[in-house]
Amino acid sequence: MNAVPVAELWRGGRLESAHLGHAVIVDGAGQVVQAWGDPGLTIYPRSACKMIQALPLVESGAADRAGLTSSQLALSCASHQGAALHRQAVGNWLEGLGLGESDLRCGAHEPYDLAERNRLIKTDESPCQYHNNCSGKHAGFVTLNQHLGGGSEYVEPDHPVQKAVREAFEDVTGEVSPGFGIDGCSAPNFATSLVGLARSMAYFAKAREDGPSAREKAAYRLTRAMAAHPMMVAGEGRACTELMQAMAGKVSIKTGAEGVFTAILPEQGLGIALKVVDGASRASEAAIAGLLVKLGVLEAGHPAAQKRLNAVQRNCRGIEAAFVRPAADFPG
Repeated sequence: MNAVPVAELWRGGRLESAHLGHAVIVDGAGQVVQAWGDPGLTIYPRSACKMIQALPLVESGAADRAGLTSSQLALSCASHQGAALHRQAVGNWLEGLGLGESDLRCGAHEPYDLAERNRLIKTDESPCQYHNNCSGKHAGFVTLNQHLGGGSEYVEPDHPVQKAVREAFEDVTGEVSPGFGIDGCSAPNFATSLVGLARSMAYFAKAREDGPSAREKAAYRLTRAMAAHPMMVAGEGRACTELMQAMAGKVSIKTGAEGVFTAILPEQGLGIALKVVDGASRASEAAIAGLLVKLGVLEAGHPAAQKRLNAVQRNCRGIEAAFVRPAADFPG
């Protein structure tokens, strides 16, 4: 099946460009509720599956052994801004394990947070691995690795940490992964179908605190941690944070690079996955907001929703020149 328009850019009352994509909603029984485009498309979930990558951290007992808080569990699922809040949280986490920045394998990049970036410039400091948007996930990896007693190169695909991640990934997606690609943070990112990714989100949605398995209990804890600590998951101004805040902790959502987005709706028992073909985040944000409004969990008039449903594009003089919105027939 071909991709369908999921977001549009309008300028001067004319449609200027359109973003094509695929999306699927799956229920707690793993059945497709509605789909657009090709739900069987094989994709890399990128960071939209970080809650799956964190499952072994919790279900193994490593999180409890390390005394991790709900906020730290949210950070293990994060693609954060590298703000002082995030840098300090990751640093304190590793210090509590008797570890440090050099034990991470995610690499360093400039923080996305403007205040923290300006602080580094003013103090002539270089970014460190704590600033990496994936450093929370990697803090979870090293915590699990310490628990398992594995070698220091925990991002290697045949390392016990990544073997545990792959097993959990294939279990909750209900599919054998056809392979992996190396993510921006150096960890393997396992491929799956879009419907498999949505199925995994539905698994998280139906998970219960008193569930019959350690995996289900872990899924419940991670979902609630994300919803309870949206600032740890992304940061100021970010879609994940602002939309979760707008939904008052009832829904957990997660963005991924190259136009991927996932959502976990516990009250409805639904999971969502979407992929924008050209990888544009402006399109994936508009599309996920449209889907959340369609399902009745996000108020269309909320400022956080309007910021994505009618994303104003300003020119260099600050004049409103165009806007991005969900496509006319999406989600319908």
